[in-house]
Amino acid sequence: MSDKLFIFDTTLRDGEQVPGCQLNTVEKIQVAKQLEALGADVIEAGFPISSPGDYNSVIEISKVVTWPTVCALTRAVQKDIDVAAEALQYAKHKRIHTGIGTSDSHIKYKFNSNREEIIERAVAAVKYARRFVDDVEFYAEDAGRTDNEYLARVVEAVIKAGATVVNIPDTTGYCLPSEYGEKIKYLMEYVNGVHNAIISTHCHNDLGMATANTMAGVLNGARQVEVTINGIGERAGNTSLEEIAMIIKCHKDIEIETNINTQKIYPTSRMVSSLMNMPVQPNKAIVGRNAFAHSSGIHQDGVLKNIQTYEIIDPHDVGIDDNSIVLTARSGRAALKSRLHALGVTLEQERLDQVYEEFLKLADKKKDISEDDILVLAGAERTQNHRIKLEYLQVTSGVGVRSVASIGLNIAGEKFEAAASGNGPVDAAISALKKIIDRHMTLKEFTIQAISKGSDDMGKVHMQVEYDNRIYYGFGANTDIIAASVEAYIDCINKFK
Repeated sequence: MSDKLFIFDTTLRDGEQVPGCQLNTVEKIQVAKQLEALGADVIEAGFPISSPGDYNSVIEISKVVTWPTVCALTRAVQKDIDVAAEALQYAKHKRIHTGIGTSDSHIKYKFNSNREEIIERAVAAVKYARRFVDDVEFYAEDAGRTDNEYLARVVEAVIKAGATVVNIPDTTGYCLPSEYGEKIKYLMEYVNGVHNAIISTHCHNDLGMATANTMAGVLNGARQVEVTINGIGERAGNTSLEEIAMIIKCHKDIEIETNINTQKIYPTSRMVSSLMNMPVQPNKAIVGRNAFAHSSGIHQDGVLKNIQTYEIIDPHDVGIDDNSIVLTARSGRAALKSRLHALGVTLEQERLDQVYEEFLKLADKKKDISEDDILVLAGAERTQNHRIKLEYLQVTSGVGVRSVASIGLNIAGEKFEAAASGNGPVDAAISALKKIIDRHMTLKEFTIQAISKGSDDMGKVHMQVEYDNRIYYGFGANTDIIAASVEAYIDCINKFK
């Protein structure tokens, strides 16, 4: 009989800590419901005390999620735990995730404390959390750099205090797979009562070893993995859910099972990428655009003769349908609705009609509509209620001449116009915009991503703008990259406090 590996998804907590990837409560609910359909056992819905938005999101997700456990993060602080318990009041299956740093670096510099006091605080937090819920997870932050003997003492103490899951994070992504595997093995061998709790992995990808470390942990006894969709997360990200799920599925000899419906991996990946405005790199394992592409003649010849020569995964197993309906200007609402549904997006009829009208306009401009195109269209409602909207943009540019742009804005129903020249069409357009929005703003980052390879395809623009000593993130998408740039800048301004 195969062992069960619990999938703990932290896309909505650790994943959402990526700058510029914040979701509103409605979007978080959409992702949570998709994670439930995917088969995630635990959904970490947020860090309730960190903000009113996180608190409200945990409440609302708790109301709509049925069978998965809803988890809320805290520090080893009573007030944090009180707020988490309150936020989880509607959850059918609830877990409080509390913890404290255990490495010498954290103990000395973060807490100005000592090892014995840290154990006391850890035990007190677990016991306090058990007053509210039966399922308490403890995290030993920076366990990757904590010596194994002391870590074993901490783990043993919190299990005795009532922890049902103990999380061993490689918080900085420092460990080698052999080191991390040995750490889990040591705990399984030397912690009294270790089998009274589930040992969990939580690996970061700073050195590109998150998935390898996670699998090393699993092979040495961990039976929960903490992961995110597309591997998103702070800094270089977290372990990818899709990579762990497909490693387990492909390696039958491991004799471990997950609850993941792998055919929902690709739609979930696209949904998260679209809602968070976080592009998936083309060569990303499992879900990247090139994951099942073969350009080498030798590879193409082998795949044509037998697909298993170069593909160990059937694209259909992760939800990629290579016989999908091609969307064009002649496609109807039913075809658009079907494709959106396949991508994990369900729209009310009124919103579907709006997206369809935008779809027809886009289809008139280009030959074929990609999945990314329609995901951008489906997510475009976030700009509809913005106070500042782009009415028109006209740019004159060429070789040997200075670019000139004219722009029209609608600001809370009032029309404004301006013109400016600049060092290129984008600079001219933004200079004209700044004449209307007369604030001291500094463009900090400007990234253009072509959604696909055609000259008529949509382009995405991600921007960071500094205003009043704060950084704001904006996003725009358009077949005209200059218009997309202006839309991204306006998206930033609409977020100014």
